[in-house]
Amino acid sequence: MSSAGSREQTSHSRPRRRLSREERHRQLLDVAWRLIGEEGTEALTLGRLAEQSAVTKPVVYDHFGTRSGLLAALYREFDARQNALMDAALQASEPTLAGRAAVIASSYVDCVLLQGREIPGVIAALAGSPELERIKRDCETAFIERCRIALAPFAGTGAVASAGLWAMLGAAEALSYAAATAEITAAQARDELFETIVAMVARSAPRHTLGRRHITL
Repeated sequence: MSSAGSREQTSHSRPRRRLSREERHRQLLDVAWRLIGEEGTEALTLGRLAEQSAVTKPVVYDHFGTRSGLLAALYREFDARQNALMDAALQASEPTLAGRAAVIASSYVDCVLLQGREIPGVIAALAGSPELERIKRDCETAFIERCRIALAPFAGTGAVASAGLWAMLGAAEALSYAAATAEITAAQARDELFETIVAMVARSAPRHTLGRRHITL
């Protein structure tokens, strides 16, 4: 037998390494993101995920339970990535309103663009279930609180208004998805969101503080 044939036989006879639970979970999420990107959120079922991941359906059900559980896991992963990106950038940013606003704007837009067109489909699917909608709202509330803490030092003696922060989040979502679908450029999305954040903080500052120009830009 030739050496090439011997190597081929050895390769076929060598058992495949079994993935750990964490590795399998990672593989399933990666395949799920790919499926959404290629075929849309509607195509993502637990059966389809099992087929594309070359595992049995019980394996997928063991990790996610239901399709809603899978969508929740995808959204939580996106949210965790977004928070990690923003937290790291905030720590390295200049302690000015302009510095913090630029970080929030860039982090939000860049994370959506990094995920691509998949995340809008996941978010749309979340709206179809009260349980999933609560998960999304909890993540949004945590993001709002991060922004409130980061921007509060530049609101004078006042606090950043909750209404303004929620309006900022709405603008962030709309601008990011417009950039993801090429309706506008990423730079336009970042710049517009930056201006929105700065204006929001300015409105939250006491009028006498604004008059003396105590906000550092």
